[in-house]
Amino acid sequence: MVRYLISFDDGAMTFPREEMPAVGEASHAVVRAAQDAGVWVFGGGLERQQATIVATDRSVSDGPFPETKAVVGGFSIIDVPSREEALEWAARIAEACRCAQEVREIMPDPLV
Repeated sequence: MVRYLISFDDGAMTFPREEMPAVGEASHAVVRAAQDAGVWVFGGGLERQQATIVATDRSVSDGPFPETKAVVGGFSIIDVPSREEALEWAARIAEACRCAQEVREIMPDPLV
């Protein structure tokens, strides 16, 4: 099995605010289906806020503001046997969330 990151940009969900309950319900239904299928690993939405950057020298600084740079707005991690199956789950998520999804393979961890 291979893990995939399915994500969308902050601000990609451009539907009217009053539709959020229906979108949330549809999104949760896809998550439950992925859990039932045994492919769900983890996922969630990210708060719209300024990032904090921790450098290699351990210094901490304010990061980019979401308003000025494309950032991840939400993500799902799934574990499936093929890229085709990952794309199918991404299509289901895109339909539920009403926004396009980016699909990227996660590199295997040699220690696991």
